[in-house]
Amino acid sequence: MKTFLRQQLDRYAFRLAELDFLLSREDIMSDMKQFLALSREHTEVAAIASRYARWQQRQSDLATGQEMLESSADDPDMLAMAQDEIAAAQQECEQLEAELQRMLLPKDPDDKRNAFMEIRAGTGGDESALFAADLFRMYTRYCERMGWKTEIMSESSSELGGFKEVVLRIEGSASAAEGGGVYGKLRFESGGHRVQRVPATETQGRIHTSACTVAVLPEPDEAVAITINPADLRIDTYRASGAGGQHINKTDSAVRITHIPTGIVAECQDDRSQHRNKAKAMQVLSARIVEKERSAQAAKDAAMRKGLIGSGDRSDRIRTYNFPQGRLTDHRINLTLYKLQAIMEGDLGDVVQALQQAREAEQLEELEVGANR
Repeated sequence: MKTFLRQQLDRYAFRLAELDFLLSREDIMSDMKQFLALSREHTEVAAIASRYARWQQRQSDLATGQEMLESSADDPDMLAMAQDEIAAAQQECEQLEAELQRMLLPKDPDDKRNAFMEIRAGTGGDESALFAADLFRMYTRYCERMGWKTEIMSESSSELGGFKEVVLRIEGSASAAEGGGVYGKLRFESGGHRVQRVPATETQGRIHTSACTVAVLPEPDEAVAITINPADLRIDTYRASGAGGQHINKTDSAVRITHIPTGIVAECQDDRSQHRNKAKAMQVLSARIVEKERSAQAAKDAAMRKGLIGSGDRSDRIRTYNFPQGRLTDHRINLTLYKLQAIMEGDLGDVVQALQQAREAEQLEELEVGANR
């Protein structure tokens, strides 16, 4: 294990002793807020400290096994026992070290949140809108695999059955939360997605290139949404367009909300209830305002250090879907997979995992640089 990691872990062992003392004080229950905060910290610190203690124990076992190996050259049974002990200790130490590295990485509180996903057609006209529909299907299928719920917040369909724009709300489940929530899993999908294929409308079999943009936004908590000043909002109602029966076309059920200071707009017309459409539009508006602030900060950070994964800006071309070759390429981490058909059916696990591992490697490198300063 690297020296800087051991230094970090030694601090956790020391902090655990401090927390044990603080929580044992007779007056701790007099301040319930402090008690709950210390209890939460104790749970997190204890999980790391216990694994570190186990790693130290297995390191000791490894050293004992090495001594046994050196002293049992003439005893086949002892030799075999020593070799088994060394192999088992090495395997567990590697596993514990990997776990500890992940646990030491900075946590983004947004990773546990539900998310909004916006998919917009870009260059390529009708083919781009059809590709947006394909991406919509890919992500909703992936959500089904993960046990997540999806809800369309707003959509704008194209003439050929694609989407000019579609906004999804994705809600995680308790069983799927392990290893990161919805935003934590999908945050690296933000950016430009390019497709290369022969469109259905192409009569001469030529390959066309078109693009869509995807943005993944963490759903803000209610406290964030409440802080928006009602005086800063302009709310317009209008008649919904498209299918929906007689009622939806005769009432002003669709809602468009504009945040005047930023010019950010959100709209919803998917429900027959104007009240529910307004609530949905406010959710999306809140997420977009928070994301604008986050993006501004990310741009400042990127000016100082350009990460491997990138800022998640829509202008970043992150991925190419090449249908003639059955190939998906993620340009940020040089990942190429030749199983495009399965991916388009929602088999995104390998892509998501590779991006998370790349980010973890970045964070670990940042930790090491910070420790050496």
